[in-house]
Amino acid sequence: MLRLTRNIALIAVWVIQAALTAPASAQTPKPIGTFGDWQALTYEENGKPVCYVFTEPAKKEGQYTSRGQVYALVTNRPADKKLNVVTIIAGYAYKEDSDVTLQIGDQKFTLFTQEGMAWATDEDDPKIVDALKKGNDMVVRGTSSKGTETIDTYSLMGFSKAYDAIGAACAKSTS
Repeated sequence: MLRLTRNIALIAVWVIQAALTAPASAQTPKPIGTFGDWQALTYEENGKPVCYVFTEPAKKEGQYTSRGQVYALVTNRPADKKLNVVTIIAGYAYKEDSDVTLQIGDQKFTLFTQEGMAWATDEDDPKIVDALKKGNDMVVRGTSSKGTETIDTYSLMGFSKAYDAIGAACAKSTS
């Protein structure tokens, strides 16, 4: 059952990323490996490597009646010089003009939202990745378009190894 859920999650993340980037030609993601609670994958988009890690929350809290898939991702597109892009997929549409709070240990970051996704600023992306490598868990707080507050807690077990794996995979693809 867990394997089936992870396969569905893998497909869902790929579909979401493909829809957001609207690539002219993208391949199906290839698993690099599973590292603790994180998965690492790679694919080509317009002939350029894309590598990312993702996980689902270990715990989801909120007074919602239904919610879609929820993920945290870090994506590297080295050919486009876009590294450490932190993305949260909420499983619902965020409240318009709302921010999301991401906390790792005593470090807090504010992410901006659009529809069902939240992103860190380019300045905060590497700081968040550094905190992800050192932390134990990450807590993400957001508010849906219906006003429902959610708190998602993600395990960071395996993040560093998954992140290193995508760095190596994308480096091989660009050399």
